[in-house]
Amino acid sequence: MTITRLLSGGLTTLLASTALAQQVTLQAPGADEDLTDLLRDASLSLTLPDDETDPQPQDYVAAARADYRRLLTALYAAGYYSGVISIRVNGIEAAQIAPLQAPDRIDTVALSVEPGPLFRFGTAQVAPIAPDTELPEGFATGEPALADTIRGATGAARTRWRELGYAKVEVADQQITALHEQDRLDAAVQLATGPRLTFGPLTIVGNEDVRTEAIRRIAGLPVGQVYSPQELTDAANRLRQTGAFDSVALTEAEEIAPGDTLPITATIAESLPRRVGFGLELSSVEGVRVSSYWIHRNFFGGAENLRVDGAVGGLGGGTGGVDYVLSTALRIPAIYGANTDALLSAALSREDEPDYRVSKFATEALLNRMITDELEVSGGVGLLVAREETDLGTRDYTLLTAPFGATYDRRDSETNARNGYYVDARATPFFALGDSSSGIRAYLDGRGYASFGADDRFTIAARGQLGTVSGPGLLEAPVDYLFYSGGSNTVRGQEYKSLGIPITNGDETFMSGGKSYAGAQIEARVGITDAISAVAFYDYGYVGATSTPLTDGDDQSGVGLGVRYDTGIGPIRLDVGTPADGDDQFGAVEVYIGIGQAF
Repeated sequence: MTITRLLSGGLTTLLASTALAQQVTLQAPGADEDLTDLLRDASLSLTLPDDETDPQPQDYVAAARADYRRLLTALYAAGYYSGVISIRVNGIEAAQIAPLQAPDRIDTVALSVEPGPLFRFGTAQVAPIAPDTELPEGFATGEPALADTIRGATGAARTRWRELGYAKVEVADQQITALHEQDRLDAAVQLATGPRLTFGPLTIVGNEDVRTEAIRRIAGLPVGQVYSPQELTDAANRLRQTGAFDSVALTEAEEIAPGDTLPITATIAESLPRRVGFGLELSSVEGVRVSSYWIHRNFFGGAENLRVDGAVGGLGGGTGGVDYVLSTALRIPAIYGANTDALLSAALSREDEPDYRVSKFATEALLNRMITDELEVSGGVGLLVAREETDLGTRDYTLLTAPFGATYDRRDSETNARNGYYVDARATPFFALGDSSSGIRAYLDGRGYASFGADDRFTIAARGQLGTVSGPGLLEAPVDYLFYSGGSNTVRGQEYKSLGIPITNGDETFMSGGKSYAGAQIEARVGITDAISAVAFYDYGYVGATSTPLTDGDDQSGVGLGVRYDTGIGPIRLDVGTPADGDDQFGAVEVYIGIGQAF
């Protein structure tokens, strides 16, 4: 196979007597397309004609001399160990041209590679092998003897030894023998495991405002226990997740300390302690929502995160009046072990919805624990004091709450997932102080993502929601514990909270939320460019009057199209939906603008 790159100027230059033209060719007789592509990608000479820096003759000579090693490495990577390489510049072997004695003019660079036969493994051995080591399947007698396979087998063996505590395992000897008459490669790698190590002391450097002992507590490195690279990764991640540090690096000591211990150094760079931000959401029905926040990332000197949020919503919308919330939350990391944080929160809010108005004060004290990297559980106690106004009148109530929940997150991205799944389960038992009723509210949110096609440009995203309130009657339950359908978080295309349970009071009928909800959303996302994608969606919602979902109620659905523009920190979202059923079927339009995918 022959590949030719011809660089020339315009027509005038081609006709000039001083015309300059560099012809760079690659000939690889006997090579298949994959090998030829590998050789082409390895060559510097073949990329020079495309270089916008106007390469000079000495650049071509330097690239040609470097290509001997680069092409040889490519051959070894593909399992060819008896190849013959020739690189001729103006007909002279490049190796014979001194780097500083390049000719004044380069007319041709001819690369010729005869790969020879494909070698296969005879001996393929790494020793000693730790229990449960998974070597590459290609590292076996009779398989193509790829250099990367040898490196992969060696790396897998070393990784497994490190997982078992042998942090200083290294290659002690290797015998790589090419038997050319048999087209065979024998590879034997000998490892020296060294002693099994335990974690030594953790030294903290780089901190100024965050206390050293707090950093050590948050990291949770198990000093005195058997070394584990995963424990190092987990410790670094715990420090990063506080948000108090711009960078975190945990490094192992070069030398083993007395008692077969391995000291660790944590080098950190602290973030600026304060941060402010804002958000803006727009819906043709829900109106404008403006929000802002202030964060202090090291409030007491132990990487505590204090956040104050304020938001005003319903501006210019058709969802009742103006809503507001002012809240604060303090997260204290590693309050009970490295994986358990405390969260203290308080919020003062008012919701002015079409069917009710509620003013409330809520406070909670929660413990959040990371069971694994994907699974987080939480639980605690809270107090809710509220005043409700509905068509039935005004009532005040006080509830003690015991919220708990779990989140399992296997998405590849929180803001723009393409693969994986997410499950969030929440339950809040509530106990009335006074004449109100006690009960429990439960909610389940599940999401799944699958992508396919070139660069995963096609994504199917699906979401399911279930909710229920058990204990009080429909008109006795807290109104903001009940469920409605319609709007950006349930059924796009339908009016905001347009579906509930009709209640008759004398000659008047008004709408109440339901005691149960079941919903589904599905999206087909198609990447148009690297930043722009198109979306088609279908949403469904069912609101029931009883605690059992999908019974004694009514449903609605919506369809629509959307556009996403990826900003790197999350896509800007524009969705246009219309009802798929009901009196306004395909006759009304709702517009939603926000940041991040709909789910």
